[in-house]
Amino acid sequence: MSSQVLIEAPGVHRVEAHTPRQPGPGEALVAVHAAGICGSDREVYQGNRPEGYVRYPLTPGHEWSGTVTAVGAGVPGSLVGRKVVGEGFRNCQVCERCHAGETTLCSAGYEETGFTQPGAMAATLTLPARLLHVLPDDADLTAAALLEPAACIAAAALKAHAQPGERVAVVGTGTLGMFAAQFLRAVSPAELLVVGTRNDREALSRRFGASDFRLKDQKLPDDFDVVIETAGSASAARTAAALLRRGGRLVLTGIPAPGADGLDPTDLVVRQLEVHTVFGAPPEAWAHTVRVFGAGLLDPLPLVTHELPLTEFPQAIELVGAGDPKVGKVLLRP
Repeated sequence: MSSQVLIEAPGVHRVEAHTPRQPGPGEALVAVHAAGICGSDREVYQGNRPEGYVRYPLTPGHEWSGTVTAVGAGVPGSLVGRKVVGEGFRNCQVCERCHAGETTLCSAGYEETGFTQPGAMAATLTLPARLLHVLPDDADLTAAALLEPAACIAAAALKAHAQPGERVAVVGTGTLGMFAAQFLRAVSPAELLVVGTRNDREALSRRFGASDFRLKDQKLPDDFDVVIETAGSASAARTAAALLRRGGRLVLTGIPAPGADGLDPTDLVVRQLEVHTVFGAPPEAWAHTVRVFGAGLLDPLPLVTHELPLTEFPQAIELVGAGDPKVGKVLLRP
């Protein structure tokens, strides 16, 4: 029997029978292969996601991969049988920002798969077919379940606009930091520094292209062209900015708790730093991710440490929040 996770209210969930919703016009039905768990899923379960960014009762799951099994009217039949991933933001497509391709800034209000709309911690997922990105036929769907976080970092890499031969750095060594290293390595930097808080991430950082690894309380250089920050800790933005040369480019992706150390405006102006931020991934970043993944330049599999059945949802949430260095990406398999 196929099943789904349903979070009825903060801290209250059940695993129940799942009935696929047949696709309406413009929609596709996807058989879910795997769904990743992210810190925001833990927030949904615990009830501390910001107001307006979750709607209970809810089937979570915004990081996923699967195979199209049926399509509704107006959707090409050639999609059936294809391996896919999909964008989470349910943008309106008609506001000014959507027309500019900036769908994560859609002015029609927030709707996202797995937060306000049914997500992928279920046997199937029905969603607008326009949100799908088709993968190569030989793609590894377990690896592809990580392409949603990768797409958020692809957005950062595109904004960073790193050029071959530049000196680049990544602050943070979690899943996002490891993806940032891979995207930056793909542009052939002269130097790729990863800055973290744990020595045990050095080997993986180097595997993904780091030429140097430092702990954040060590003496750090101050002459890098590009820095992508993925840590989201209270001091991460300052650490990242301090790594840059005058006129360097900084991209912030981490969301620290309120009250974090801000960037010093005097420092930004005097050193003429260029600062970008990323929240979510627009279509361009998704397309870039799928292309880089298809070309074999992105290797998400080493980041997966646990695969559990849907029935073990609470254990999976526990693992994600335990802070255990041995826990990387946790996937649920329907």
